[in-house]
Amino acid sequence: MIVGFTLLLLILLASGLPVAFSLGLGGVAGMILFMGGDGALAQLPIIGYKSLDDFVLTAVPMYILMSQILLTGKVGNDLFELANKWLRHLPGGLGIATVMACAVFAAITGSSVACAVTIGAIAIPEMLSRGYNRSLVLGTVAAGGTLGILIPPSIPMILYGAITDESIGKLFMSGVIPGVIMTLMFTTIVVYSSRNLPREEAATWDERIGALKKSFWGLMLPVIVVGGIYTGIFTPTEAAGIGTIYSLIITFCIYRTLGFKDLPSILNDTIKTTCMIFAIMIGASLFGFVLTILDAPQALTNYVAGLDTNRWFVFLAINCLLLFLGCILESVSIIFITLPILFPLIMSLGFDPIWFNVVMLLNLELALITPPVGMNLFVLQGISPDSKMTDIVKGVIPFGAAMFLLIFILCLFPEIATWLPTIVK
Repeated sequence: MIVGFTLLLLILLASGLPVAFSLGLGGVAGMILFMGGDGALAQLPIIGYKSLDDFVLTAVPMYILMSQILLTGKVGNDLFELANKWLRHLPGGLGIATVMACAVFAAITGSSVACAVTIGAIAIPEMLSRGYNRSLVLGTVAAGGTLGILIPPSIPMILYGAITDESIGKLFMSGVIPGVIMTLMFTTIVVYSSRNLPREEAATWDERIGALKKSFWGLMLPVIVVGGIYTGIFTPTEAAGIGTIYSLIITFCIYRTLGFKDLPSILNDTIKTTCMIFAIMIGASLFGFVLTILDAPQALTNYVAGLDTNRWFVFLAINCLLLFLGCILESVSIIFITLPILFPLIMSLGFDPIWFNVVMLLNLELALITPPVGMNLFVLQGISPDSKMTDIVKGVIPFGAAMFLLIFILCLFPEIATWLPTIVK
């Protein structure tokens, strides 16, 4: 029966039906089958309400709004210019500047797509004009954009916490050190791949200080948001509200890159993205309700326990599943579909849930740059129409390999992800 409902979901997804409706229709069909029409209809609004009845989820639209404000307010442009002024004289300096700008903008917005769009629109023509290989340029921007879901604040981390009841603050902190390591890995790839290019002329100290002053207020946002959470001044949800207000102040009053005429489009984009995420969440809750009736999580846990196999083989299978799903679905859908089933399993196997959060996000990062539906691949083709998809895919291969390597390192040294959360207040 479980296999039958899984096949039904795959058929609905293959038909081109949006993920939220595929999950919802599969869930409704199962509820009608097991509960009858009247019972299913009575439960639909209750399940839908309960799936969103979590105060933690109020942070999601606020972080999305903050991301849209900063994206429309062109804060990312100043960050790229700052990184360019300070790093362009190094070997592969412009590529390093692109990765660093992505890392900082990711820490500000928590959005991979916004990061790829903002930094990519500036960095791609700049790097190409200076002789950088097209595949390297596209791979750098595509992979740099994925840092948005690993470096806090991160919407997928909030969703992970809402589903598993883990501390959002600890989840945020778990991504800091892996995010720094991932950034350094990406810069190493860029430096090695562009080692034969001539170095750019170094910017003067006046230019560097000027760029720093111009970007100062934008740079303070991650300090306020993440620093406030780390020190216990406010919760992650409160940080979302404070970050949103701060982003409005700097874009309206300091940078003056936004006006009241921009607010309708910002709010419209925020509502679209929020509704998409919450619709998937409701659909996943309906489908998950059926799986609960079928006792799927417990059945899977008992089956794996009965195999008497090494837990790392199970972990490898989980990673293969996440990678496969990443080839056909986007990250939010993967979280809602798999986590309610996988979380009891990884807990029964003795894996740390905070650590698994980082591993899962690394898999979701791979999903963003994995064909055929890697979100960042299509984003880059949209902002660089002269580029072929084959060039983009070729460019992301070394960065994808770096993500695999980091997952392996985390398996050997889980403290990389778990140490900082243990000292967070």
